[in-house]
Amino acid sequence: MNASADPSLIVYFNGKYMPLRDAQVNILTHALHYGTGVFEGIRAHWVPTEDELFILRMHEHYDRWKKNCGILRIGVPASTAELCAITVELMRKNGFHTNVYVRPLAFKSAKRIGVSTDDENAFAIVALPFGEYLHCDNGIHAGVSSWRRIEDNAIPARAKICGAYVNSALASDDVRLAGYDEAIFLNESGHVAEGATCNLFMVRDGKVITPAVTENALEGITRNCVMELAFREMGLRVVERPIDRSELYACDELFFTGTAVGLAPIVRVDHRQVKDGVTGPVTHALRRLYFDATRGHLEAYWNWLTPVYQSRMRHEQELVSMADTI
Repeated sequence: MNASADPSLIVYFNGKYMPLRDAQVNILTHALHYGTGVFEGIRAHWVPTEDELFILRMHEHYDRWKKNCGILRIGVPASTAELCAITVELMRKNGFHTNVYVRPLAFKSAKRIGVSTDDENAFAIVALPFGEYLHCDNGIHAGVSSWRRIEDNAIPARAKICGAYVNSALASDDVRLAGYDEAIFLNESGHVAEGATCNLFMVRDGKVITPAVTENALEGITRNCVMELAFREMGLRVVERPIDRSELYACDELFFTGTAVGLAPIVRVDHRQVKDGVTGPVTHALRRLYFDATRGHLEAYWNWLTPVYQSRMRHEQELVSMADTI
């Protein structure tokens, strides 16, 4: 899914709330020419029975974003608490009663030609209605791209650096023109790194296996959620290790994880069935657990969620106190 936005949508830019149509940048902006920005992706899920919108692990997302901005020496002047409060207010101003995707973006904002960076920075936060990124109820067909994943010593893959996503765009275009739903990257050593826009997990011999972030994979927060659920709720052994391409063809189950995609089962890779060609039992169980945890159905994971409209969950007082500090 590609989400477009109503021009009247309220966004946060240049220190204030404004309609999207008024949030403009100069065509000489440094980040536009050189990819010198860092973005983040945050999900919020609407739960009609609670009449509530729950933002998933917002504090962790903003902490990660601020740290990764430091890679490009971009300073975000707002604290994590302030960014969280801005985001909650943004949701309220737009009156969202649907699933939402939040896109914070910090970038080098100098208006000139020249690749060297300076200290002119800006940031914005956009929240917009967002449905399914991949239609995956029956599983998806992934293809290994001919493009290799960028190396950490070129552009760090552990951060959502804007220019790095040319790599993802090339891989996505490559495999979708070939009839696949999503790309799988190999790194320069020939091991599996991740998907074009998501992390990858494999189930084999009763273990849940995923590439370590040192394989040039994003330090995914959804990845972390799934690892925790697999261990705590299902008692499965979770292993981080290199994955060979041929293991994709010989494993029991495969799935992607990510902020936009959630948890997407992979039932075919490179025109080969994954096991029986249907969503496997571990993947099915983890999808259900992730759905329940992100919508407030599992009390053990309420600490992952921030309610927008002040439900009776125990986060209510924390959110009020956070807003009062700004």
